[in-house]
Amino acid sequence: MSRAERGRDTYREFTEAVNMRPGELSTWLETDESKQVGWRRGGRAGGGESVGHESGRKIINLLRRRRAELSEADYQHMRKVVGYVRRHMAQRPSGAVRDTKWRWSLMNWGHDPLK
Repeated sequence: MSRAERGRDTYREFTEAVNMRPGELSTWLETDESKQVGWRRGGRAGGGESVGHESGRKIINLLRRRRAELSEADYQHMRKVVGYVRRHMAQRPSGAVRDTKWRWSLMNWGHDPLK
C-alpha cells in the first residue's frame, strides 16, 4: 500500500470514528464531566490534563485543517484516535450509557456513541 493510499485510508477511518464537530467537541472539553475522566501521565489522579482531553484538543485542530496540510505526525495521531475509539466501543457497558464515564471518555476522543 502506498503512502498516499495509507493516508487516504487513515483520513477516512478518522472521519468515521470522530463524529463530533470541532465546535461541539470544544464545548464538551470545557465541561466538568470531560475533565473528570481519563488517564493522566504519571498516573496522578486529578493532576494535570488527561491524555484523552489533550487528544480532544488535537482532534479539533485536525478537523479544522485541510488534508493537504496534514503531516505524518497528524496521521499518526489519527490512527491513535481510531484505535482508541474501536477498543473503547468494544467495551461498551450494558444498560444506559448517557451519563457514564465510558461515554465521557469517548467524547474526549471526539466520538459520541449516542449519535
